[in-house]
Amino acid sequence: MLKKQSKRVIIYQGNTEKRLPESVMQVLSRKKLMILQEIIKMRKKEKDIFDRIMEIGFLKKLQPFYQKNKEMLLYLFFGVLTTAVSFVTAGLSKALIEQLGFGKGVVSSASTVVSWICAVTFAYVTNRIWVFESSAEGRKEIVSEAASFYGGRLFTLLVEMLMMWAGYSLLGFNYWVTKIIANIVVLILNYVISKLVVFRKKD
Repeated sequence: MLKKQSKRVIIYQGNTEKRLPESVMQVLSRKKLMILQEIIKMRKKEKDIFDRIMEIGFLKKLQPFYQKNKEMLLYLFFGVLTTAVSFVTAGLSKALIEQLGFGKGVVSSASTVVSWICAVTFAYVTNRIWVFESSAEGRKEIVSEAASFYGGRLFTLLVEMLMMWAGYSLLGFNYWVTKIIANIVVLILNYVISKLVVFRKKD
């Protein structure tokens, strides 16, 4: 924790208070103070459940690789779970809509929409908490972030619907083969949008 009082910088480390000399503080630029503050925050940050899991048994040997690629690994992990949510809800809605007597066009579009709503909600929560570790706080920031996330996913939904319509309804490919291909494309697009737009780190 850093705070500025009377042109002096105070660093709290445990219960010990340390004051930086005036000469040292003059050398430190605003940018360096920000970097120092981030380092202190990182040291104080509690380990999440995945960090603790990686400390169990043989998994300790994989920690360097995990820490280096944590964001991507967790994104892929939750991406698989999100895809599972999408597939389960798509299958259930597909079966229900087919029983109601609708044609392939309605089946592919409606089942995709239902699975999207369930999957994207699951994805937002997991991406926000564990993958990109969002720093958004307060109702305004969270609502803006969520709107951006859902907007990005709406775009990829349209991409998925187009691919489902072209592959399944128009060309007659197997429903699940088309679904798998569409989901791979969507998974990549979603990562790019989340990384560069929704959860972009503030300078």
